[in-house]
Amino acid sequence: MVEDRTRRAVALGFTAVGLADDFQRILDSLPDDWTDLELDLCIADESRYIDASVYLVTCNAQPYSKHDWHWRLIVAHRFGHAASAPTVRGALRLLDDSGIEGELALREARCGRVETVQMWGRPQSVREEFARMRAQ
Repeated sequence: MVEDRTRRAVALGFTAVGLADDFQRILDSLPDDWTDLELDLCIADESRYIDASVYLVTCNAQPYSKHDWHWRLIVAHRFGHAASAPTVRGALRLLDDSGIEGELALREARCGRVETVQMWGRPQSVREEFARMRAQ
């Protein structure tokens, strides 16, 4: 699947783009209020699965079993229980640097969600600043 796409890109004269660059392109296309992403990752050479797993452990990649894709990556923007965008970018950069080629697909992007924080006992100025920063 990935090899066919790479061959077509080379045949058409395109240069191969790394996974980290693909991820950055996805981030750049999102609005500023995105909260979390779900991405799928597939590597071209399945014999390097263990090598890739070692790099992806830093961003808590969840392996698929019996699926066309190898891992699911969950990314959080400003809050949440997921890996941060710089951490995921760093893990994908490690894959690029080690020569592991693959394909990244955005499966879901959520926008406009706001973090819930207990504001009891906090001054009004803190509440207003929080509402301004997290406005929908």
